[in-house]
Amino acid sequence: MNSTASVSGDERLRLFLALRVPAGVLDEIEGWQRKQLMGVRVVPREHLHVTLAFLGRRPTAELEAIVGALREAAAGAGQIGLTPARYRETRSVGMLVLEDEGGAAALVAGALQESLEQLGVYRCEARPWLPHLTVARWRERPRLLPEPPPRRTFVPSDAAAYLSRLHPAGARYEVLESVALGG
Repeated sequence: MNSTASVSGDERLRLFLALRVPAGVLDEIEGWQRKQLMGVRVVPREHLHVTLAFLGRRPTAELEAIVGALREAAAGAGQIGLTPARYRETRSVGMLVLEDEGGAAALVAGALQESLEQLGVYRCEARPWLPHLTVARWRERPRLLPEPPPRRTFVPSDAAAYLSRLHPAGARYEVLESVALGG
């Protein structure tokens, strides 16, 4: 486990849990963003991650149990392999949809979400979990048609609990705790 940010008191924390992306893959995604996503607000390198669960605002007192659920799910992770498969847009974001080779990431996400729901801090969504990297944001959908990104399979470096602090220029993310995958 690694902790890089701190919180205290009765603060309510805006939290999410995610798989972190290795530096070499971040380099490739950044280069792809510069070439293919001109004219939109790209998601900065330090914000690129694969969300496992977004919790919203939670009391600080719940953090240890939430991180415990992340530790447990991460410890049970098999070999995760994610590959950028295609670009997709929604009303407010552009994303790289990832192929989850063997379904290991989905198993981690499912186990984590189930544990969080049992803790009463998360409600599982009706739709299936979609592994993806959000790579751009906008107010009005641009309907971009970028060339596909490099199809290189990567193994997430670890999993982390993130604190998201809202600012006028956009959210800022801080890693509260990181945990190894596979124990």
